[in-house]
Order: sequence, then C-alpha cells, then structure tokens
Amino acid sequence: MATRHPAAARPIRWAADAVAVLREGARLRLDYSARSLWSVDRTIQEIRRDGAPYDAVHTVLRCFGAYAGEVIARHTGGEWLETHLGLMLRTPDGRYWDPVVEARRCWSGDGSLHLLCREATAAAAA
Repeated sequence: MATRHPAAARPIRWAADAVAVLREGARLRLDYSARSLWSVDRTIQEIRRDGAPYDAVHTVLRCFGAYAGEVIARHTGGEWLETHLGLMLRTPDGRYWDPVVEARRCWSGDGSLHLLCREATAAAAA
C-alpha cells in the first residue's frame, strides 16, 4: 500500500471538514468527484453574495480549496507537498497547483475550483 506524503495530513483533514460542513449546513453530499466541485463553486459564490467578510470565511475557503485539491489528487495520483509557498498539490506531470488560493480567487469572483480541476486533470492525462 502506498503511503502519502506527511504534508497531506492537514489538507486531507481540511477536505473532510468541508465535506462535513456542506453535508450538515447545506445538505450537500460531496463525493470527491470533479462534478461535485460545481456545488463548491456555487456555495462559495453564495457566501460572497451574502456579503460575508473574508475574516469570517477564510477557514471555510481553505477547507473548500483542500477538498478541490483532494479531488485532483484522487483523480491524477497527485500529492500534497510543503513548499516555500505553503502547501501545494503536485500532479504526476510535475506541475504544482494551489487549490486553496483558487478557492480565495473564487470567493473574490475570479476563480473556479471546477475549472482548476479540469485543467489539472487534463494536464496530468496529457
């Protein structure tokens, strides 16, 4: 059985928190599929529309980004690594992805976790 990099423990836990929050709070079931990221994008957009200040949502955004990273990791064989920029996901093609930053971009109206996943999985498959 393959072991995961020790840096993966935190984002895996954050991803599980996102699954629990959306299951309990919004009654959404996240199944680690690329399709489930549409729901996460929509939820982030709803939070933004409600006018929540960043200080109130940064932990939730981190969890949503970690969830997207876990979706990418599970579909590509990628792994979480600690870098000088913080936790990043590296896909087997050697590219680095920062889904937590993408979740923040989504909250600001300039990103999409679903599109990030599509790009990362396409790049890894090429």
